[in-house]
Amino acid sequence: MTILPPDPAGFALEFPVVVIGAGAAGLTAALAAREAGADVLVIERDPIPQGSTALSAGLIPASGTQWQRALGIDDSPDAFAADIMAKAGGTPDPALVRLVTHRVGPALEWLHATHGLDFSVITDFRYPGHSAHRMHGLPSRSGRELIDALRAAAESAGVELLCSAHATALVGDADGVRGVAYRRPDGSEERIGCGALVLACNGYGGNKALVARHIPGMAEALYFGHPGNQGDALLWGQALGAAARDLSGHQGHGSVAHPAGILITWATITEGGIQVNAEGARFSNEAHGYSEQAAAVLRQPGQIAWTVFDARIAAIARQFEDFRQAEAAGAILTAPDPATLAIRMGVAAEALRATLSEVDQLKGEGATDRFGRNFAGVPQLEPPFCAVRVTGALFHTQGGLVINDRAQVLRPDGTSIPGLYAAGGAACGVSGPDPSGYLSGNGLLTAVALGRVAGLATSNAIR
Repeated sequence: MTILPPDPAGFALEFPVVVIGAGAAGLTAALAAREAGADVLVIERDPIPQGSTALSAGLIPASGTQWQRALGIDDSPDAFAADIMAKAGGTPDPALVRLVTHRVGPALEWLHATHGLDFSVITDFRYPGHSAHRMHGLPSRSGRELIDALRAAAESAGVELLCSAHATALVGDADGVRGVAYRRPDGSEERIGCGALVLACNGYGGNKALVARHIPGMAEALYFGHPGNQGDALLWGQALGAAARDLSGHQGHGSVAHPAGILITWATITEGGIQVNAEGARFSNEAHGYSEQAAAVLRQPGQIAWTVFDARIAAIARQFEDFRQAEAAGAILTAPDPATLAIRMGVAAEALRATLSEVDQLKGEGATDRFGRNFAGVPQLEPPFCAVRVTGALFHTQGGLVINDRAQVLRPDGTSIPGLYAAGGAACGVSGPDPSGYLSGNGLLTAVALGRVAGLATSNAIR
């Protein structure tokens, strides 16, 4: 990745703080730096900010928040940190886990109090691995609403947004980062100097070569992230001598409607639904987590599965805009009985009937099945039944640049690269090296928490 030497003549235009990427991480960093008094420029390759945030469900896990307290939810950052470490088998950096779990709650309360983001806690169901209801979202439960709200807040705060500008190179040397070069759609190129640079352009999920190198099992999977996630931050950082960690870590998802390409909420599983393959048979412990379920789905014939649930679960899922869109697109099938559902799915009716009968028995007995899924207390599926055809997908990578508690990018010896910061998917996350380590919401957790940390740190540094 290109690192350009500084021009002795300097830059025609400079900003104290420049942020590359206008997703949740970049806009949160920009808001924090701006509030602390810094002039901030955000460089975004798209015509309007969207990124991976817009493709997500827009849910941010946080503990000990005012919204949890109002509902009587007993939770704490330490409990949240324990859940993260348990899901990832103790592999993430404990200091980073502590940092983000203690900073994300105050960050959400700040976004609400200062910028009007109307968060609330999802209490209809609990995501796998979380010991408390701690998913916070805006009213529509959509990532697009979240990114639009952050963009509006940034504009109101006086953050400069430079869109349709593709950052192509960093300007710097062994003494640190001095600026960034970017290209406009007409091919013209410009350089802007900075006192501090925040890399917030996510990971490398859109770069097939890097995926094949670091996550070969997902090399041919559907990529459901933003195409701009080409690994620029990782490659720039490494070119400057930065350390990287857990590059095999990633978030998959085992429930993307196919061929509609719409994310189907995992509440369809956690509330008692199951997944079957084209033969009408279950093939895994669906309840373990949606990230690792991606690989399980991709191993099925045609890389396809069916998520089967009922009208009660559909009513819960309907609070998510993506699910409503899937219904409007005709992706959600309904039927009064298993036989009719099987016909509409195109699977063997007897096989589906046998599978549903087995699940009914497991639920009735509160038993654990051969895959390790415990059905104790899980409600029975009742007619009318629903199903959606899904495939597994790669959402975003979780490994990245190593940072300290000020979001400064570090070299292998622990020293920081002057002027360089990373947040969100550009930085190493808290999921460890395997997809099974991904705890629901880890992506937006590090985007918002580290975004604010980076914004405050850059403003302090330039002063």
